[in-house]
Formats: sequence, structure tokens, C-alpha cells
Amino acid sequence: MVMGDIATGTDVLVVGGGPGGYVAAIRAAQHDLDVTLVERDAYGGTCLNYGCIPSKAFITATDLAHDAGDAEAMGVKADPEIDAAAMADWKDDVVDQLTGGVEKLCKANGVNLVDGTAAFEDEHTARIAHGGSGQGMETVEFEHAIVATGSRPIEVPGFAFEDDPVWSSRDALAAEAFPDDLVVVGAGYIGMELSTTFAKAGTDVTVVEMLDDVLPGYDSRLTDVVKARAEALGIDFQFGEGAAGWEGEDGNVTVTTETEAGEESTYDAEKVLVAVGREPVTDTLELDAIGLEPNENGFLETDEQARTDVENVFAVGDVAGEPMLAHKASKEGVVAAEVIAGEPAALDYQAVPKVVFTDPEIATVGMTEAEAAGAGFDPVVGEMPFRANGRSLTTGNDDGFVRIVAGGDAGFVLGAQIVGPEASELVAEVTLAIEMGATLADVASTIHTHPTLSEAVMEAAEHAQGQAIHTLNR
Repeated sequence: MVMGDIATGTDVLVVGGGPGGYVAAIRAAQHDLDVTLVERDAYGGTCLNYGCIPSKAFITATDLAHDAGDAEAMGVKADPEIDAAAMADWKDDVVDQLTGGVEKLCKANGVNLVDGTAAFEDEHTARIAHGGSGQGMETVEFEHAIVATGSRPIEVPGFAFEDDPVWSSRDALAAEAFPDDLVVVGAGYIGMELSTTFAKAGTDVTVVEMLDDVLPGYDSRLTDVVKARAEALGIDFQFGEGAAGWEGEDGNVTVTTETEAGEESTYDAEKVLVAVGREPVTDTLELDAIGLEPNENGFLETDEQARTDVENVFAVGDVAGEPMLAHKASKEGVVAAEVIAGEPAALDYQAVPKVVFTDPEIATVGMTEAEAAGAGFDPVVGEMPFRANGRSLTTGNDDGFVRIVAGGDAGFVLGAQIVGPEASELVAEVTLAIEMGATLADVASTIHTHPTLSEAVMEAAEHAQGQAIHTLNR
């Protein structure tokens, strides 16, 4: 049946149904606004369908298999066998449950869901091309629009994702078999997370990175712990080399790399995973029609209310700039919706946690010691090693530490850097401390359950005050 060209109206048009878009749509609807959410692929966006959730599912499953096979010191002898297809089915079930939940939540809050691709005609009109042959077009008139179109993997010249042996992160997470050999281009957070996952599944992994270390932008004391664990898993790092090309066919690929000096090396593998970063998606929006232009990095610049240079058009999530994090997108979505509803909302980025789900995990929030000093504070720093934490030792994962940064005599908590088990969970306590203006004394005097990993946060705060019990005060 051909839908034809119809016209509708809405208070708020949300373009993109990822963590920024669907959250914005629900919050706007909770303020009794008429909301239309347009999604061209899958509700939940990249995060739920092709990124955060499937990657964490695979990470959990391969961790379980690896830990079971590496627990002889605990008296556990096992030789787990991974059924890659069954693991992929389980991962897909998790994804389906969450994405289905997003649709139900949107509908339950009265959000009108539309499948298609939206493009602006002017500052109050967009046209939606519906998917499928003969599905027609729809014109939507709106008072406000929220752009939440997300990002996509960056291609390296000569490594097109349409070529069978070349994987994007999305391709890797859709795999139903683990290759015997894998070359990973890029040692950023995506490359490192997936390298570790595949290595634990039994794949021989070679990581090629143009820079001289893993996870650029993070403190080397954090990344050294992760790199050492990765090398112990058998991951081979080749730093100072850029991917120059490949030849062969699916299952039998030779990747050529080149240094700045022009020296070439080759690596054989079944697959090549390109994980050099992500870029914002704006090319489908026809932004010229509303006089909006991305900046030199392709992002839509916004103010503290998530508003673009076009007063009634907002942008949230990856398309609005770094950091490209789902929780940052959701917060921006909430703020945009509340501003549209007339609430006095604004963004405050002082406490945005960042996490890398490697082994062990890295989590940071707020300021480093150097950043605190640069901001005019006289910072004090406390650390607690996990090797002195009882719960860490009982799990067999005692690499890493908690570092907490505070501001001088007042002792206000300014930031934290954590590398170790469950860092992604532990960082929440420090994030709350920063948000509420807590001090070292507040954290240190709060009774933490024993034995738990969270005690390391408490003892790092005690260490910053020179009052540590379970590590030496220096």
C-alpha cells in the first residue's frame, strides 16, 4: 500500500531514537508536549543495538569463559568451550529485550513513533522518507526539533567496510564465529575493548596503532595496567604503524602497515577490524535548509541548553560533540526537552564519568591533579591499591588502584581516576560526590560495607587526608 504524501504537526520533532533521542522524546512527552520521534534504523540507536549493550554482553560472556579456564589457583579446574553462535543468540536476546523496551516506554508515554529518514525543509518543517518501496513521504510541521542522529564508525582509506574481510565495530559485534586471527586497527577504547574480548575467546590478536601507546588521552599509569593485562592475554601491539592497505580474500588477509619513516610490515589474519573512532552523522538532515552548518569536526555546536544557532533546533548526543557517551547524550536529551517545556534547565559537565570496559576497567570523572592545579586549586591526592583490598583479592582481580583528587584545605572532591575491577561501578560514588559538593571527609567518614571494592574509594579519601589504615600514608 502506498502511503502517499501526508502532512502532520507536532510540538517537538526528535530525529534519532538513540539514548539522546528517545530520552528527550519521553521527557518532552512527560511535560504534556506532542512529540514525534523519527528513527530510520532501530530504536535504541547504536548504543543499544550495535555498541554499548552487545559489546558488554560479549565482554561478560568471554570474561566468564576466560576466568573459569584460568582459576586453577582458586582450586577450580575447567576447560570452557565457547559456542560462538549460541553466545551471539544470547547477545541478540538481550538487545531485543532492551530495544523492545524502548519502544514500549515511548508509546506508554504518548510518543508518536515514525520509521523513516527526516530532512529539514525549513526551520519549522521536515520531510520524512519512509523505508521500503512505495512507502511514500510525510511532511511534519514542528515548533521545536531535537537532532539526535548519533555517529558512525570512521573508515580508513583503503579499508571499506563493504569489503568482506574488513569489519567495523558493528560487524565484529554481529559475528557468529570468532576468527582464528584478527588484526585490529586502532588502540582506542573500541579497539581495546574488542581486542580483549576476541583474545579471551581464543583469537590471536594483533593491534596496529599509529601512536606510541594504547588509549590516547588517558593517564599512562592507568593504561599501563590495561596494556600489561592485554599482553598477558597474548595481544601483540605494533605501535607507530598506520594501516596502509590489505590484499587477499575473506579468511586469508594480509594487512600492510607503514611507519612515518616509510618502513613497511605485514600481518596475516582472517579478518581486519578498523576501530579508529567515530564521526557524527549529519549528511541526511539537509541542514542547509535551516542555515545550520557543522563545525570543522562535523559536530553541531550547542550552548548550555543544548540549543544550536537556530533557536528552535536543539542537538544532543554524539552529533553535538565529545565526549561521545550514551549517558552524556541522555542528560543532554533531558535538558533539551525541559528547556523546550519552559523549565530552567542547563547542562553542567563538571561530573561526566568516562569508562573503558577493558580488563581491568578504567573509569575517570572530574579533574586530574594537573587539571585541578591548572584551575587554581592546591590539589591533594589519595590512592588506594586494589592489592590491599580484601574483596579484590577474593575475586582474583587485584590489579590497579583508586585515585581521588580534592581541592586543598577545604577538601572538596574534584575528580577520580580508577583502574581495576568494577571501575565502571565505583566511579558513580565519586561522580555523586563531585555533583553534591562533598568533601574528602564526607567520603572517608561514610561507612562502606566490608568486604567490598567500594572500600577502596573510602580509603583513597582517607589517604588524601593522611589517615589511611590499609595503605601507607606518604
